[in-house]
Amino acid sequence: MEIFGNIESCVKEWTDLTLDYKQLESTHKVYQEKLQELSKFQSDCISQIRHQRYRLGLIAKALKRQKPDDEDDEERLECLSKDVEKRKFQLNEIEDDLPRESGLYLKIILGTVNVNILDKAARFKYKDEYEKFKLVLNLIALVLSVINLITNQRVFDLLFMFLTVWYYCTLTIRESILKVNGSKIKGWWRLHHFISTVVGGVMLTWPDGTPYQGFRQQLMWFHVYISCLQYLQFRYQQGCLYRLKALGDRHNMDITIEGFHSWMWRGLTFLLPFLYIGYGFQCYNSYKLYKLSFVEGATWQIPALSLLFLTLFLGNTITTSLVIPQKIKDRVKLKYRYVPLNKYLWSHSKRRARKITHSDSTRSSITGTDKLTPEEQEMIAELSKLTSQDHTKHVSFSEEEEIIGGGTDEESRENSDWKGENENTETDMKKNE
Repeated sequence: MEIFGNIESCVKEWTDLTLDYKQLESTHKVYQEKLQELSKFQSDCISQIRHQRYRLGLIAKALKRQKPDDEDDEERLECLSKDVEKRKFQLNEIEDDLPRESGLYLKIILGTVNVNILDKAARFKYKDEYEKFKLVLNLIALVLSVINLITNQRVFDLLFMFLTVWYYCTLTIRESILKVNGSKIKGWWRLHHFISTVVGGVMLTWPDGTPYQGFRQQLMWFHVYISCLQYLQFRYQQGCLYRLKALGDRHNMDITIEGFHSWMWRGLTFLLPFLYIGYGFQCYNSYKLYKLSFVEGATWQIPALSLLFLTLFLGNTITTSLVIPQKIKDRVKLKYRYVPLNKYLWSHSKRRARKITHSDSTRSSITGTDKLTPEEQEMIAELSKLTSQDHTKHVSFSEEEEIIGGGTDEESRENSDWKGENENTETDMKKNE
């Protein structure tokens, strides 16, 4: 640190610092203005998204009541229904960058604190910390379970149960924050963690005795198995998620879970038998506790834990089993990405126009008619010009689509068919001329 020799140098340094402070004041003023502008833009976007969804709801209801009179109306109805679905996905993508309200659980725990993380880098960092937290605590729980299998000390049992309660409480809070910031966490797996928190709390209050000692060894073996299984799931799911995110098939804020999702179908199906073994272990825990509830000296914790383990078994089994029909459904379901809206603007009236042009030119080439009426020639020329302009737009949108990751296979086939129709139309017109 520089030491000033006399008062003159101190005054000079203070003068320079004052000038820097004025610059700081002006920068801070601009910062406050930009914050106000940002808040206004966020409110405007949220309001417009609500308006869009309200109008989309009206259009969707109207489309369900429509009865097409011919094939042309049926095609237009189908195209409009697809565009409505695309718009919903686009609105979801836009909404990911906007602040959201905290849920009831977060409001109870944290109050009205804003937990939105608008910076994407900070959001991903928080998600990575969540994954590391799960991994580290899972390994600690594994070590404690092994120690409890080797020894029979009440203090280690209580430490393990307290760790379980604290772990799942923290997990539910972090998952709620991640959900506010765009993570797609399914309802059952969040509820699963809440129930596991209750299980840990009931276990913590279960007094030592004959029923407890009769179940203790089985409980520790169960936690050893679950900890090893969760470690395997974390390792394989993390690699699978990384690959799918790179391909654009998964959201960047998706997280690893204790169960099985449809995106794990390729590459992680070998985990399914191990998952069902774990669920069977939960069912056996419930049965063993049910039998212990009739033993002399049984407390209320035993039937309560039996019911909770049965709930976990049923919820996990049903949710994981539903992945199979969901996967079959996903094979015929379109996947939409956030692409410029103008790409889909040609799909209604202009698609109808190109259909008429193609049919007229094909009819002319088949019948061998070399001369058309002036009205027909004028109509074909106008429609050909229109489809040619659409073709130019299509090429520019295709280049942009390659930059942002491309569209779906169905959209690619549709665009390819449309390009072929335009080429056939131009060839037929040249023959007619």
